Parts: sequence; structure tokens; C-alpha cells
Amino acid sequence: MSCYYIIGLRLSYRQHNALQLQETLTKYGCNIKMRLGLHETDEKYCSNDGVIILQACGEKEEINEMLNAFNALEGVNAKMMDLND
Repeated sequence: MSCYYIIGLRLSYRQHNALQLQETLTKYGCNIKMRLGLHETDEKYCSNDGVIILQACGEKEEINEMLNAFNALEGVNAKMMDLND
């Protein structure tokens, strides 16, 4: 099993899409080694857009299935880097 896949998710309307995205993240939870979420925030502002970076593990077919599931969600744009040899 390879853990050299990085998936970047660009989220639009993250509060509106949070439930469907979380369900998909949970479905593929055993393939996610690391998750980092980023969005702009301060005392007066919280962005409704954001970025999530995942380190994904598994067979290439599993990772592509996960990527397709993310891209099927409204407001989510997912891209993958394959860092395997």
C-alpha cells in the first residue's frame, strides 16, 4: 500500500457542503493518513471557502475512486499528486 498521494480539495460554500464532504471523508477515512484544513478567519470574518490537503494511502484504484467521489460533490474541486516512483 502506497502513501505517496497528495490530494488537494478546493471548497466553495464550505458551510453548505460540510455534511456531504464529511460523509465522504469518513467513507475513505482508512485511506487518509493526514488531513489539514485551511480557511481565512479572524475576529470579524470567517471565509466560506477553504482548502483541505490530504495524504492518501492505498492502491491507485482506491485513490482514484476517492478523488472521483470528492469531485462529484457540489462546490468541491479535487486534484491529486502521485509522488510514487
